[in-house]
Amino acid sequence: MTHAPDAVASVSGGGRAPAVRLGIHETPGIAHGVIARAGLHPRDFELVPYDIRDPFRPLRTGQVDVMIVKYGLREDDITVGLPVDFDERAVLMDAEHPLAGRASLSIEDVAAYPVFERPEGFPSYVWDLIVPPRSPAGAPIRRVHPLTTVPALVHTLTTTQAVHVSFRSVEAALPPRIRAVPLHDVPSAPISLAWPSGRELPGPVRAFLTAAEAGAVPDPAVRRPRRTTPPC
Repeated sequence: MTHAPDAVASVSGGGRAPAVRLGIHETPGIAHGVIARAGLHPRDFELVPYDIRDPFRPLRTGQVDVMIVKYGLREDDITVGLPVDFDERAVLMDAEHPLAGRASLSIEDVAAYPVFERPEGFPSYVWDLIVPPRSPAGAPIRRVHPLTTVPALVHTLTTTQAVHVSFRSVEAALPPRIRAVPLHDVPSAPISLAWPSGRELPGPVRAFLTAAEAGAVPDPAVRRPRRTTPPC
């Protein structure tokens, strides 16, 4: 993998305050992977969690320089870069849930159970990609439970038959009692970096954006041709 040497040098702080304030949602694992593939070190970053009920506020108010987002955005004041990673889709549920013993699930299986509604302040066009209103076969997906905080999510999952259509990365933020069962018929979500449109970005932030795209993970949905002759 080829890194951008100039970008690495310009971001490294040498004991100074973190050069890049990076907005994340709950789990730092994705951010650490993007940073590592960019050839950088976590000490040069301040990871700032955002509230899913108002995800873009830290970016718009200048509390972060750049943030990690899933799927494309249609916000006039936010620019989104190319995908740098992908997050496998999964369904979160209590370990005693009737679906918890499955090796994988179809989104059609989800239609039999209540799921979570869009948090207020979260864009509906993105939530429809995360939790579709209907399955491909046309079955309604009942988005009824409020989604606010992780403790509230865990409480609902462990006290009801609800499931949460989500991502494998979220499992790391949850207690062992919550299981993440992969969705085999929903594509992984593209992960990109986003920053304020029209704002002059500091040099280390621009360097990070360039290095992150240079170290991007290939799209797992794109089939690559098999090698037909041995390498030289």
